[in-house]
Amino acid sequence: KNPSQPRKTPTVDTNRIVHIHSVIILRRSDKRKDRVEISPEQLSAASTEMTGRPMRVVGWYHSHPHITVWPSHVDVRTQAMYQMMDQGFVGLIFSCFIEDKNTKTGRILYTCFQSVQAQKSSDFLFAAFNSVSYPSRYDRIEIPIHVVPHETIGKVCLESAVELPKILCQEEQDAYRRIHSLTHLDSVTKIHNGSVFTKNLCSQMSAISGPLLQWLEDRLEQNKQRMQELQQEKEQLLEELAALE
Repeated sequence: KNPSQPRKTPTVDTNRIVHIHSVIILRRSDKRKDRVEISPEQLSAASTEMTGRPMRVVGWYHSHPHITVWPSHVDVRTQAMYQMMDQGFVGLIFSCFIEDKNTKTGRILYTCFQSVQAQKSSDFLFAAFNSVSYPSRYDRIEIPIHVVPHETIGKVCLESAVELPKILCQEEQDAYRRIHSLTHLDSVTKIHNGSVFTKNLCSQMSAISGPLLQWLEDRLEQNKQRMQELQQEKEQLLEELAALE
């Protein structure tokens, strides 16, 4: 590449701001160590669910367990495909299960990105070192993201949190039924598969359903206490107002 022709850095349109208020949890059709898959029908259903509401689908998200938060080349190409339908579409990635070896504390990293078409010089180098030729190559561009804290939990977010254990249970049921329907399995294998299915459901209850239920109960107690405090404050203000009259 000619050093006298520096590559232009993609710019971000600061006038276009996306407000993300809630998420829709999708059921995974395929789970692997390095990636997961979801069906296109679920993406369509997510858009249909937003019909009639004062919001729309503005992006997609997934997690990178135990690995870096930065999007892979597959993520960047997937994001580019979504941007063909909506230029404002964004991608979110959450890197989880990362533990600091010194402090033994966990961290969750996140990033927001979009895809931009690579420069022609990069395309030439990409084609020179790869036997498979792609019609175009994309690079990621990081989008600034700010998490705004809220004292209350929105109804849609609360519904999504409650829906999570049900979706995970459905994934286990689908996998078990798919294997159990095979005709060549012997009785011992079927019993083993049933035990694994039960073990997985118990693990979900211990790791997700139980803590989620405890969190909801604690939140309910906090709300009751807050309501009591507000009621006392209201009565005090009414007494002060009556004294002024």
